[in-house]
Amino acid sequence: MAKPLRFGLAGYGLVGRRHAASISQAAGATLAAVVETDGVSGRKAKAEGFEVFTTIQRALLSGDIDGMILATPNTVHVEQALQCVEMGCPVLIEKPIANSASDAKSLVAQAAARQVPVLVGHHRRHNPIIKRARQIIEDGQIGDVRAVQASCWFYKPDTYFEAAPWRRQAGAGPISVNLVHDVDLLRHLIGEVVSVRAIARPARRGGANEDVASALLDFANGAVGTITVSDSIVAPWSWEMTAGEYPIYPRTSESCYLFGGSLGSLSLPDLRVWRHEGEEPDWWTPISATAQIREGSDPLVNQIAHFRDVIQGNAAPLVPGEEGVRTLEIIEAIQQSVQSGETISIG
Repeated sequence: MAKPLRFGLAGYGLVGRRHAASISQAAGATLAAVVETDGVSGRKAKAEGFEVFTTIQRALLSGDIDGMILATPNTVHVEQALQCVEMGCPVLIEKPIANSASDAKSLVAQAAARQVPVLVGHHRRHNPIIKRARQIIEDGQIGDVRAVQASCWFYKPDTYFEAAPWRRQAGAGPISVNLVHDVDLLRHLIGEVVSVRAIARPARRGGANEDVASALLDFANGAVGTITVSDSIVAPWSWEMTAGEYPIYPRTSESCYLFGGSLGSLSLPDLRVWRHEGEEPDWWTPISATAQIREGSDPLVNQIAHFRDVIQGNAAPLVPGEEGVRTLEIIEAIQQSVQSGETISIG
């Protein structure tokens, strides 16, 4: 039996601990070291049996790390990822890949020059629901995708902001923190976005960020999309509350994405394809839905297994650094459009 790959994990907060749990469930993987500067989190990791380092460099110099996962604030992603790249260590970076697309491009270029894999943690692409949805669209079951509607609505309690005051600062609103996931999925399922037009409103609960925003997306293949996000709306229509990925969120039976095609439509995450009876679409004929079958597995565990396969040379990255850059460019364009009131071209 092959020796399990040894992973390092930088950041042992809420997201980091989810990665640790996923590593424990992934075949051929083990968590060898935790990098943590916070004393409380570091002691927690140590109490759970992990070797703890205060810097990534020290962890990598221990010689026992095959790949590093960064679950740290995005302000330090590039700095930490470059340390991994310089030492030839493959790295999986939590979304967003960086604070800015320009910084992300520099990181990706240096990693490419050294031929070190850089992956981005848009873990939803590893969800069997999304894999099946992409297959449905690529197989032409709904024809040409003409439009998409995406909702990312939920209500974060006041304690969420009180626990971390930085969440009220400019750039820490739901456009950057939450919408980046949804935009990445739309890119993955439909294709590249060539321009955006967006509006947002200041947070009613105070702070320098927005609490609701909407964007019109123009896709290169001719499709159009609308996407809205809010962390101050009470609603069941968000990926978190419909997909059942993470049990801390109450699950509903609603859908948050609607894809409209020339032959039918697809709703997600319930994976229902709607079509008219007969050979040709006709709004006077009955329309019905067919539920699609898909496998069931944890996308975060799938992501770790994929990272293992990439390190071993058995797979190409599903979300390489370049994909993280492109998604971040759209988020920046949305923020720029909010400020200027203009349509922003991308790429």
